[in-house]
Amino acid sequence: MGRAFGGRQVSLSVPEGAIVALLGANGAGKSTTLKAISQLVYAENGQINRGDIVYQGQSILGQNPSEVVKKGLVQVLEGRHIFANLTVDENLRTGGFLHHASASLLKQQLDKIYSYFPRLLEKKNTLAGYTSGGEQQMLAIGRALMTKPRLILLDEPSMGLAPKISYEIFELIARLRREEKLSFLVAEQNIELAYKYTDDAYLLENGQVNSSGKTQALYQTGVIQNVYLGQSTSAV
Repeated sequence: MGRAFGGRQVSLSVPEGAIVALLGANGAGKSTTLKAISQLVYAENGQINRGDIVYQGQSILGQNPSEVVKKGLVQVLEGRHIFANLTVDENLRTGGFLHHASASLLKQQLDKIYSYFPRLLEKKNTLAGYTSGGEQQMLAIGRALMTKPRLILLDEPSMGLAPKISYEIFELIARLRREEKLSFLVAEQNIELAYKYTDDAYLLENGQVNSSGKTQALYQTGVIQNVYLGQSTSAV
C-alpha cells in the first residue's frame, strides 16, 4: 500500500470465520488500512500505489465501494455515521437497498437483525440521533448486516462506550461469527477486548505491520503492551 494515504507496507489476511484484530496507537494507520481494503480510500482522495487487495480469491483493487459491498465486504466506519434524522428502522432499511430485496425478504432480514439486537427493536421508531452511543454502534453494525456480508470491517467499535456496552458489542460480534459464519477485521485500541475476543492480531506502527500472530500469544508475551507503550518490537 502506498505512502500517499498513510500506509506503507501492510500485508495481512483474514481467515474465513475468524475475528482478526488490527491494533495500534492513534495514527498508526488502522483506519487507513481498513479504508484501503474496502476501497473507501479513493473517496477521500487517497490511493494505493502498489500491492493488491484480494477478496475470496479475486482482486478488488480499484473497484467501486458499492460493488465491493455487493460482493460481501462491508465496512462500519469509526463514528458510526448513522442517519440521525431517520428512525432506527429506516436506517436499517438503507442497508438493504443494494440487493433490491422484495418486501417479504426485507422483512425477513429486518426480523433477523432485530433478533440479534433487541435494543434496536425497542427503539425501531425512534430517531437514530436520539439513541445512545451503544445503540448507535449496534445500529451501524445492523445496517452493515443488511448488506448480507461475509466479511465485516469494524473501525474502533468500542470507542466512546462504557466498558459494559463495549463487552456487549463484542459478545454480539462473537455470536455473529458463530451463528452466521461471518469474518471480522476489527481495528481496536482496547487490548483487553482484543485479547478476549479475537483470534489473530496485527500490530501497526507508522503505517506498517510491526508484529503479528495469535492474539493471546502476543498479549501474554508483552508484545502488544510494548507497542502501546511506544516500545518498538521486531516482527514476529
